[in-house]
Amino acid sequence: MKILVLGSGAREHALVLALRSEEAGHELLAAPGNAGIARVATLVEVDMVDPVAVASFAIDQAVDLVIVGPEAPLIAGVADELRERGIPVFGPGRAAAQLEGSKAFAKRIMSAAGVPTGRATHARTAAEVADALDALGAPYVVKADGLAAGKGVIVTEDRAAALAHAETYLPTGPVLIEEFLSGPEVSLFFLSDGDAVRALSPAQDYKRALDGDAGPNTGGMGAYSPLPWLAEQFGSEDEFVAHVTETVALPVVRRLDEEGTPFIGLLYAGLILTPSGVRVIEFNARFGDPETQVVLPRLKTPLSRLLLAAATGTLEDEPRPEFSPDVAVTVVLASEGYPEKPETGRALSGLDEADAVEGVHIAHAATAESDGGLIATGGRVLNVVATAPDFRTARERAYEAIGRIRLEGSHHRTDIAARVE
Repeated sequence: MKILVLGSGAREHALVLALRSEEAGHELLAAPGNAGIARVATLVEVDMVDPVAVASFAIDQAVDLVIVGPEAPLIAGVADELRERGIPVFGPGRAAAQLEGSKAFAKRIMSAAGVPTGRATHARTAAEVADALDALGAPYVVKADGLAAGKGVIVTEDRAAALAHAETYLPTGPVLIEEFLSGPEVSLFFLSDGDAVRALSPAQDYKRALDGDAGPNTGGMGAYSPLPWLAEQFGSEDEFVAHVTETVALPVVRRLDEEGTPFIGLLYAGLILTPSGVRVIEFNARFGDPETQVVLPRLKTPLSRLLLAAATGTLEDEPRPEFSPDVAVTVVLASEGYPEKPETGRALSGLDEADAVEGVHIAHAATAESDGGLIATGGRVLNVVATAPDFRTARERAYEAIGRIRLEGSHHRTDIAARVE
């Protein structure tokens, strides 16, 4: 099968690695890709946020399946153009992708579908923000309504800081003031063909930059899967997944279908386990990063088969995906200054030594070739991914490997998956 993966981060590298591991002889293309992806796929020059360019390329190259990694091409309508021209694509159309592109839209769909979530107020002015903050009380939760690369959220006891955060985003659109919900968070991915859904294995990510969940929000500093502690509340991971499938995923997918905007692709449910039960924090319309990097290495069912079934409306014929009992842990290596002002262009070395650690592989996020070596080109530079039969071993492998990598001024969290070791 000839497969085109759109995107340039560690999530897309993880997708390509999962497809390559099938040993099915796939011809893998990526646009724009990165230095790591280039080692396992062919990089092609096509603007991933240009629907016509992507569709024309896919037709010219006889691509069998397009997989959309990041959110920007979805919001740009790339999947719509591909479907109109008869090309199987894993990724929702522009309208359905508003589940991620507009938090107000997501709240409306959840309300209509009866999906449990926190109270929220849509605010367009500083005065409306102030009123909502006072009504909902501290801790204050303020979110940019549109896309913000995982950094548009603030949770704080400081009312002035909450108001200042809102005022940062108000010039470009409204913000959402939400009820604060407490409890452990879970990321759960669902494949959808617009009708049927199939859940993957739950994961948990670490959004704050520093150990102990301190520092600013980031796009994600690490993750692990599975979540053995789910059994404490739900009896088993399977029971948890079944509960969320019935109360969250299926109602949302059915509601979108009723509104004429079928969701075909990856529905990412960001969940929180409150004392009152499971609540949805937010939805994304694509694979999460860094959770994908720990979910896919455990997947035993061929990924290409699942994604093609979703893209072609035959997911109902697929049983629930199977996963290895092994665990996976990923630790993100970030550039100095990330997330506020990352330093880029610095030399990156030691990856071969890191990759030599048993059970470890590297997922590149922001890397490029330069003068025969690698340089960092963004904030989150790479993911060290380790698999093992238990969490203690996986953590030891991940941190041994990341200790072998050299990037001036880089930083990473040291407590990823420590709670389940």
